[in-house]
Amino acid sequence: MSKKKNGEFSYDAAMRELQNIVMNLQNDATGIDDLAEKVSRASELIKLCQEKLHLTQLEIEKLEDSEE
Repeated sequence: MSKKKNGEFSYDAAMRELQNIVMNLQNDATGIDDLAEKVSRASELIKLCQEKLHLTQLEIEKLEDSEE
């Protein structure tokens, strides 16, 4: 799963899962019956990663502002 022990979202775990899904799709390792489920999961992971990146960017900007 893509969560840390404390329940916080793990970007690295989500990226690994997403890469695994993409690799399986590229290698035709995903059957047609599972295709919609895998694409849906990939979409969720992409959204979670984008949110994490955005939050990280905001935290960095906040730190930069506090140093000025």
